[in-house]
Amino acid sequence: MAGPWNIAQDWAANRGNPKGRLVMLLFRTAHALRQSTLTFLLFLPYFILYRLLVEWVLCIELPWKTRIGPGFRIDHGQALVVNDHTVFGAGCTVRNSTTIGNKRLPDGTYSASPRFGDRVDIGANAVIIGPVVVGDDAAIGAGAVVVKDVPSGHVAVGNPARIVPRRRPA
Repeated sequence: MAGPWNIAQDWAANRGNPKGRLVMLLFRTAHALRQSTLTFLLFLPYFILYRLLVEWVLCIELPWKTRIGPGFRIDHGQALVVNDHTVFGAGCTVRNSTTIGNKRLPDGTYSASPRFGDRVDIGANAVIIGPVVVGDDAAIGAGAVVVKDVPSGHVAVGNPARIVPRRRPA
């Protein structure tokens, strides 16, 4: 699924977006290098640089363990928080001030993280929490709080999110 060979698709998806291109180039490199303990140890300075630059300077929490399909687009990347167990399909778009992660359960453990299909479009200020599955060609509206599954071809809007069919242009 994810690998350094996806850099070209990410580069194309982030055309006109130098910050998105930089973050995805750094992410794909870190993701590839973390695959073995040896490369992780050899490139430890790179991982430290990644954390400092991407998280602290660019304000995007995108852990290198996250599984992301090709063609990932980061629009207006600022205040983006993604849990490292989140899975994205191909061609997904994420916008600023979005939180994607697990939730703490009553017994103190944590739930699974969201899983996204292909071509999912996530609006600004969206919150997607828990073991949510978002189907292919779905959209998450700006400011939506999603805690339940979103079927393919549907849109989640509001707080709490309601699921409505996605309208296609005529």
